[in-house]
Amino acid sequence: MILGTLFIIAAASGTGKTSLAKALSLSLNDIAISISHTTRSLRNGEQNNSSYFFIDKKSFKKKIEASEFLEYAEVFGNYYGTERKWVLEQLTNGKDVILDIDWQGAKKVRKIMPESVVGIFLLPPSKQVLRQRLEMRNRDGKQVVLDRLDKAGFEISHYKDFDYLIVNDDFEKALADLRNIVCTHRLRCSRQAVKYAKLLKELISN
Repeated sequence: MILGTLFIIAAASGTGKTSLAKALSLSLNDIAISISHTTRSLRNGEQNNSSYFFIDKKSFKKKIEASEFLEYAEVFGNYYGTERKWVLEQLTNGKDVILDIDWQGAKKVRKIMPESVVGIFLLPPSKQVLRQRLEMRNRDGKQVVLDRLDKAGFEISHYKDFDYLIVNDDFEKALADLRNIVCTHRLRCSRQAVKYAKLLKELISN
């Protein structure tokens, strides 16, 4: 039985979803970020088995064949995938999981487990700010930045497939909004009834 909730946070590149997801995981108990597998190269400041599980394309495709991914996608020439086993273990044990993935992955996961998913889409405050954030990251070349900006509009057009919409203008406010969403879903009757089953039985019995 799945008791936890899978919170999917999606956005166009440069919106700040990864930073917000990390801050959210550190600000609440019993919630963790799912670490994705990827075939892209390690960036400065990243660590294998922490930021991502970095593997080659051959190994990634073997995992696809073995149905080890809950979802996977190719983004800008690199593969990204969410490990099925780890996510299901956390949810079954009553822990919440954050998935930092794109709209395509979100659609696939919701189709597999619709009752357990809460989708949150983040927006930048403007196109200009999005451009500035992508350029300030200093991670990608000029052409890659332009490609990401060109793709942003199409990605953002899928906001309607999600349950919540947050504008990441002020980081702390956006983080507070994310925390409110998580806390609200933790108070659902179905989840609280399991958590307080003993108390409910005592109060209802004659």
